[in-house]
Amino acid sequence: MSTREQWGSRHGFVLATIGAAVGLGNIWRFSYVAGENGGAVFLLIYLVCVILVGLPLVIAELSLGRRAQGDAVAAFEVVDKDGPWRFLGWIGVAGAVLILSYYAVIAGWALKYFSGAATGSLWHTAEGGFGTFFTGFIADPGEPVGWQAAMLAASAFVVAGGVQQGIERINRWLMPILAIIITALAIYALSLPNASAGAAFLFAPDWSALTRPSVYIAALGQAFFSLGIGMAIFVTYGSYMPRAFSLPTSAVAITFGDALFAIIAGLAIFPAVFSFGVDPTAGPELAFITLPQIFLAMPGGTVTGAVFFLLLSMAAFTSMVALLEVPVALAVHRLRLRRWTAAAVIGATVFVIGLPSAMSFGLLAHIEIGGHAILDAIDAAVSNFLLPTGGVLVALFLGWRVRQAVALGEADLTGKRIGLVWLWLLRLLVPVTILAILLQSASTL
Repeated sequence: MSTREQWGSRHGFVLATIGAAVGLGNIWRFSYVAGENGGAVFLLIYLVCVILVGLPLVIAELSLGRRAQGDAVAAFEVVDKDGPWRFLGWIGVAGAVLILSYYAVIAGWALKYFSGAATGSLWHTAEGGFGTFFTGFIADPGEPVGWQAAMLAASAFVVAGGVQQGIERINRWLMPILAIIITALAIYALSLPNASAGAAFLFAPDWSALTRPSVYIAALGQAFFSLGIGMAIFVTYGSYMPRAFSLPTSAVAITFGDALFAIIAGLAIFPAVFSFGVDPTAGPELAFITLPQIFLAMPGGTVTGAVFFLLLSMAAFTSMVALLEVPVALAVHRLRLRRWTAAAVIGATVFVIGLPSAMSFGLLAHIEIGGHAILDAIDAAVSNFLLPTGGVLVALFLGWRVRQAVALGEADLTGKRIGLVWLWLLRLLVPVTILAILLQSASTL
């Protein structure tokens, strides 16, 4: 039996796992969801969800993966080989595949915009308007599919290289670059006229928004989507984690690194939005219609725009690598496939699954699910229902099905008071909170 790959260093593991969490959810999705849900109040609830729900689940998923030293399904089979819990891993794998199928489409949009911004062709569309350009692009029968394929091919290439030589190596380079870019963009945005209004929108709460149930639903969905909880990413990455690594310390670094990235991204976007008098509730088109208009109007904006879309593409890429690794690890472990074969076959399969999302604003625009385009419907179903449901089941599994001594030991929390706090969060607060918001979310359909 071959020896399972492991991360080469704690530093590389943390960077790779933050890279898995940091993606479109921190930049594209966080900015428009925060804008639609009151800014500062949404941010406050989001951070509470991250601390009380996200962090306990990150520790849980990492510990399950490290214990099993196998794929995402094996993590649950180790404890419940013949029982119903063994199917829980498949929910995470299905979530990763579904998210990657449409995530690659949006990542392709970002890459298209970076290419256009870098070459200057994007800015030449100003006369027709960026709204016309964007709707024309996503309605094209072939171009979105081509960019989707390019992002998936690049992700498959990295995953095929393995844990240390592929995933860890690329994140060692990309994550520091991403941190520098997003910080520089935030500093520049805060220097713009009336930037303080954007900062106030993000940090000065309008408490009346606390009475809106939709804000809680959006905040929890954002926490799950942004962190990558319920997608089996942490279970899979945890399976490559050596025992010498401190699991709680790593989990805290990953969780707060991801949240900090989202906040800095907000500081890079909202001051610019308010500086140019744009509506912060612009929705999903904020990154692809509103911001290009702002970039074109600001000094040095064409360069800033190219850097922003480079950031968006790179952040999406690191998350796509993690999402693809989940089913690839499963295929390598269970089917004994070579990594290159598994990455190629699964990458192609995800591409096919994602074609309806890529065409959902063009050839398949006439098809709606619950009043939403295909891509939007899948995003809502996965983010607001599938991932939180998986999170509830993971919390109940580790909190009640796994023996307490084993759970604390695998999480490196044996003999620590915080360990019991973590365990009871998983047993009670996490599932109750998620279920309450899930029921509220279902009632709004």
